[in-house]
Amino acid sequence: MKDHMVFREGLVQTIKRQADFTICGQSEGAEKALQDIPRLKPELVLVDITLSGKSGWELIKDVRAQNSKVKLLVLSMHDEARYADQVLRAGGDGYILRKEDPEEIVQAIRDVLGGHIYVSEEVMAGRPKAVPKRGFEPKTRLLSQLLDTELEVLELLGQGKTHSEIARSLQLRVAAVAACCTQIKRKLNLKSANALTRYAIRWVEAGKA
Repeated sequence: MKDHMVFREGLVQTIKRQADFTICGQSEGAEKALQDIPRLKPELVLVDITLSGKSGWELIKDVRAQNSKVKLLVLSMHDEARYADQVLRAGGDGYILRKEDPEEIVQAIRDVLGGHIYVSEEVMAGRPKAVPKRGFEPKTRLLSQLLDTELEVLELLGQGKTHSEIARSLQLRVAAVAACCTQIKRKLNLKSANALTRYAIRWVEAGKA
């Protein structure tokens, strides 16, 4: 319990340092959270998977029944892929390990607020190639805006290629690949190079839906 409180306080301080974030409340336990969320109307709720009483999955289902728009990002100590899949199937928008750097947790919050599904890379690495439908939802309308070259770059990024390798494969200059990645991020509303890479990997694993 003490470790839990220390972690939460550290996370609160990290979030407070972000100029564009505001913490509107904290709840002890699932039942209190279900009372507080309709009153506080947060854009995003951070859910600890380990709760007294109701489980984190039950809380997600209950919150989703209350509010279809609020974003739900789960913090967990479990790195098994099945936990992330359960969270996503229950209606969660993301799953991040508690041991991640605070900066990565902030990035996960930004990704989820931006309308993207977030799963820690360590967890993603342990998932089967057949990604469940809830695990990745490509932005089909946004993808339709990409040019043929941009789609080729996105696919190669999803295969783990570096900018130099992509440049050689497509017979482009490295600077042109970097510029292409910038355009892809803009068109897909992705905030960082890491977010673009995660998206590309999930898109390729999902069969480029």
